Amino acid sequence: MTELHSQKYNLGKGWRALLKDLNISVQDVLRHAQLPLDLLLRKTPTVTTDEYFRFWDGLAHASKNEPALALRLAKNISANTIAPAIIAFLSSSNLNIALKRIAHYKPIVAPVRMNIEQNDRQTILTFAGLPPNGSLPTLFVAFELVFWVELARMATREQVNPETVHVSLDLPELDAYEAFLETRIRRDEVNRVAFSAVDAQKPFLTVNHAMWAILEPAFDKRMEDLTQDASFRDRVRACLLEMLASGHYSTTYVASKLAISNRTLQRRLREEGTTFQKVLDELREELARHYLSATDYTSAEISFLLGYEEPNSFFRAFRAWTGQTPEIVRANRLS
Repeated sequence: MTELHSQKYNLGKGWRALLKDLNISVQDVLRHAQLPLDLLLRKTPTVTTDEYFRFWDGLAHASKNEPALALRLAKNISANTIAPAIIAFLSSSNLNIALKRIAHYKPIVAPVRMNIEQNDRQTILTFAGLPPNGSLPTLFVAFELVFWVELARMATREQVNPETVHVSLDLPELDAYEAFLETRIRRDEVNRVAFSAVDAQKPFLTVNHAMWAILEPAFDKRMEDLTQDASFRDRVRACLLEMLASGHYSTTYVASKLAISNRTLQRRLREEGTTFQKVLDELREELARHYLSATDYTSAEISFLLGYEEPNSFFRAFRAWTGQTPEIVRANRLS
């Protein structure tokens, strides 16, 4: 689970041609999203997290809320594979490598948390928005669900279908998406797509190691810049993520890890409008939701991973955060 994310995201220049192909007005999209009308004419059309998702809301509005717009988007984008992230995906050897590659670099591509889990039977992709609310526009969720499937089919030249699909919201025109995926879509608290291990290991006919050798240094440089530009809160979160399970995550331990004094740590967090306890609670809630929705860890195991001395403390905290018990959240996932 990647913690540091970019503050600005490049929409890419391909959107103007794509929207023209889809017969969607660029001006209508940008006007509804309250973005500069010349945004896609700029050399580097960058946006904040809020602006990024307003753009997607603008897409839905300008299309008159076309129910299955995500299907048309996925097919047209994959047919015009000029975006570096798409080339990075297609140049991989198989779906396992492609998804791990995209998940690793997702923080510089879009304001989305993407996680890949691989076992002997399946490769599971989960994605969510960034804290504090983690919500995503309906159109964006639908697009992410079908886009990686479309690219996998393009790369293998085979009918790759996910084994299971779960979404965190109601999709319009559900039948159209299920027909495309050839899989039933279930409602859940998490957005998740599971591929069979066989499909995930099918060789990509588009593999291009030479192309990736050219792209990888640029991606790594952007990730390095991201780490250097991270907020102090993000740096504290990253430390806590490493230290929680050990039980040694007090302000003293984190300050030592960051080579600063306890007082400086508290002051710098105050300057960013937060506190150590708030950062800790937000991270614990985020991790708890992830473990409950995407793993089979018991509540006792999750309690340990979150740094609690005993499970009852975790139960009380989780209920205070969500108004629900961990068991109810997990039961909703499995139903």
